[in-house]
Amino acid sequence: MTLLHNSGFPRIGHKRELKFALERYWRGEDDLKKLEAVAARLRARHWQLQQDAGLDLLPANDFSLYDQILDNSLLLGATPSRFGDLSTLSHADAAFCVARGRDAQGNPVAAAEMTKWFDTNYHFIVPELQRGQTFSVSSNKLFDEVKEARRLGHLNIKPVLPGPLTWLWLSKAEGEAFNRLELLDDLVATYGDILQRLANLGVEWVQLDEPALALDLPTDWKQAYESAYSRLNAAPVKLLLATYFGPLQDNLHLAARLPVDGLHLDAVRAPGELALLADHLPAYKVLSAGIIDGRNIWRADLSQILDLLEPLQKRMGDRLWLAPSCSLLHVPVDLSSETELDTELKGWLAFAVQKLDELNLLRESLQADPGRRQQLLSDNHSAAQARRLSTRIHDPAVQERLGSLNAGMAQRRSHYRERRVQQIELPLFPTTTIGSFPQTAEIRQARRDYRLGRLDNAAYQQQMHSEIHKAVEIQEALGLDVLVHGEAERNDMVEYFGEQLQGFAFTRFGWVQSYGSRCVKPPVLFGDVSRPDPMTLSWTSYAQSLTDKPMKGMLTGPVTLLNWSFVRDDQPRALTCRQLALALRDEVLDLEQAGISIIQIDEAALREGLPLRQADWQEYLHWAVESFRIAASGVQDSTQIHTHMCYSEFNDVMPAIAAMDADVITIETSRSRMELLDAFRDFDYPAEIGPGVYDIHSANIPRQEDMLALLQKALERIPAERLWVNPDCGLKTRDWKEVKPALENMVAAAHRLRRQYQEKDRVSA
Repeated sequence: MTLLHNSGFPRIGHKRELKFALERYWRGEDDLKKLEAVAARLRARHWQLQQDAGLDLLPANDFSLYDQILDNSLLLGATPSRFGDLSTLSHADAAFCVARGRDAQGNPVAAAEMTKWFDTNYHFIVPELQRGQTFSVSSNKLFDEVKEARRLGHLNIKPVLPGPLTWLWLSKAEGEAFNRLELLDDLVATYGDILQRLANLGVEWVQLDEPALALDLPTDWKQAYESAYSRLNAAPVKLLLATYFGPLQDNLHLAARLPVDGLHLDAVRAPGELALLADHLPAYKVLSAGIIDGRNIWRADLSQILDLLEPLQKRMGDRLWLAPSCSLLHVPVDLSSETELDTELKGWLAFAVQKLDELNLLRESLQADPGRRQQLLSDNHSAAQARRLSTRIHDPAVQERLGSLNAGMAQRRSHYRERRVQQIELPLFPTTTIGSFPQTAEIRQARRDYRLGRLDNAAYQQQMHSEIHKAVEIQEALGLDVLVHGEAERNDMVEYFGEQLQGFAFTRFGWVQSYGSRCVKPPVLFGDVSRPDPMTLSWTSYAQSLTDKPMKGMLTGPVTLLNWSFVRDDQPRALTCRQLALALRDEVLDLEQAGISIIQIDEAALREGLPLRQADWQEYLHWAVESFRIAASGVQDSTQIHTHMCYSEFNDVMPAIAAMDADVITIETSRSRMELLDAFRDFDYPAEIGPGVYDIHSANIPRQEDMLALLQKALERIPAERLWVNPDCGLKTRDWKEVKPALENMVAAAHRLRRQYQEKDRVSA
């Protein structure tokens, strides 16, 4: 019989139980025992749920209190030296030290760098390795969870680990650069020890995730795959090598011939490679078809999938396994909780629980006779047809406007140098923030009461005005040069805008983990997009009325709205993005008309959406940059356009970032200690840059001296007249008791630097 398995289940819980347990522990309200009890209940629930859904192999080690890549680093004994000896701490506390910036004694240190997990919005903690690094099995978390599952009666456990080559590929050098492949021999030997210990626990199958095989790999890394897996072949367990997020392409033959017992392919991203792999796999190998989309929430068209699978099953029989394309970490937990969701729309969706049901239905249909199959799939087929034919998806007015787009709509009137002299005059090293301020319990309660009808519109507006007034007063007292209104009214930088745009729908419990305890609730972008009314105008105008200092208008850009939503799959993403851009263009022009002279259009996810293969970059970058420019380019030269980007490697896309033609770009750089600015040194970026000097993902309050040192490092790459001073990102997840002293130190560091340059000018004069 065709075997069903899964690479991972969402760990946060359908009501975000893990998030709240983590934050209680971090605040000191609960002890570690209580946190681990919540984690154990979630694991037990998720294993049982997957068992009940008919899975033959259940994933273990997919659960994490922070990040699975960080867990793997701790398993291998590979933590940055600045944290000291973490071996005396629990696995959880050691992970929190590295992720949140504390050494083994509890003293503040720089937290480990975070970046995006391939082309997703999930952040992982980057491993930091030294030349001559050695590895050893240094954590029992993996083995304890296998034992835990077996105690609960789940003998069909399949541990899932990051593969050694992908983990090494994602790492960075701590200190001097070196060829990380120098560490491979010892790394593989330690993986061998891990596999032996799993075998001793009665484990039959182990999954090693190697999504790096979907990338353009240098020759020496391809050769390293062959040598590493030849050595791991001696382990007394069966190995399932899993790739996902893209096709294998030139790595297909390499993956097919690796000495493993099975190969998992993302058949959602690479359906055409299933038959190719079936041709190339030896007769003893399993082919796992990742056929249910682990990245989006639409119900699968099982009839179409069966057409793809039937010929393969006839050739491979029980050697064909079925699974989601990747871990279900990237989708919400359970659609059944969505009791307030529109019935028609709900019928088009599938969350993690429903995707497991789809797998079971696929297997049953694959083995049924034609009459029974039609009966099994009738409901699924009707839902797929209904979505394609629904009049709710298509808006003729939006289509007509899209057809009227022309090249001039994506062009600013003048070059940056000509625009800059017409824009607002600011001091050297101007200070600002990225947009949001702490979302206090009072703010969240007011939004909740308003949503539930316990607070009328007038009372809600009055409370939000009070919060905006407070944010403006604090910023003026701190001495910031360019202010923001604080975004008290916004639940999320994407959801807030989606709620006011046509073509979006919203869930109550559609939460997805972004990093640690941070969860997002992506909107469902199901149809043509338009803006019925202004979205930010009244809040921004009110804030500007409170101060003589410039107030930034704050918008989320079209590419980020696209990449951080669950997006319709019935038309190219480029068309949907242009619709978003036109809607935002209207908002930008309304803000300008109201006298807002600085407008920030955040494109935090621009780099994240870049295809994994370089050959596909140009097409994406063309329409992504064009969409930003459509949104931004209708303004006068005197209006200054800002954008912001989250953790990303910029080197390869600098020409595209420059082509966005923003006047100011702010980026997250503090965790990398300004290393990301190397891209701006090697490329003559034509406009202004604000590299983050305050790591907002850590509870640490940065010292004035440390921020000044970062700014001085930034000046090695950025001319003084183009350097802004700002935090890494928005401050909504922090507390005011952290934010105020941190921003006070940031402003003081900027003023010290300003005085140093003024003194230089006097001396040179």
